Amino acid sequence: MKRLTAYISGKVQRVGYRARVIQLANGLGIKGIIENLSDGRVRIIAEGDEEKMKLFEGSIDIKNTLIQVTSIEKIYSQPYGEFGSFYKLVGTGETDSRLDEGIGVLKDMRDILISICGTQKQMLSKQDQMLGKQDETLLEIKDMNRSLNDKMDKVLDKSDIIELKSDVSEMKSALRAKGII
Repeated sequence: MKRLTAYISGKVQRVGYRARVIQLANGLGIKGIIENLSDGRVRIIAEGDEEKMKLFEGSIDIKNTLIQVTSIEKIYSQPYGEFGSFYKLVGTGETDSRLDEGIGVLKDMRDILISICGTQKQMLSKQDQMLGKQDETLLEIKDMNRSLNDKMDKVLDKSDIIELKSDVSEMKSALRAKGII
């Protein structure tokens, strides 16, 4: 067993760093605490099996879009066995201000969704109009096809085609007889 006290510097407060570390610790079966310090750092006290602690130590050096760990000061000592799980210590008023911020974000998201829904309704209405026009156009095309087919039937009567074939055949015979073809 091993105990690590770590002081994390960087962009680690109000960006979800503690929640991420809690997930990592719980996934590895590590016990301890994590808290924001007034100087902008985060303090972690963690206890666990040496192998899992090595994995944990490497995984708390997080760098992503929101979280930017710049340095980790590590102090090792003997474990006390005082923790039953891994959890977050919360300062006075911290939860309230975070909830207020969360509510503000949710309200902004709601307003955006309302705006998007309005835009979608307008788009659907225009789409319905376009589909109606498309249906009208398709009906006109069908009518034109019927009319064209009727005209084609009149122009190309089957008996006329048979008569034309017979005439062409007679012409070919006459041309052969005269040695032209």
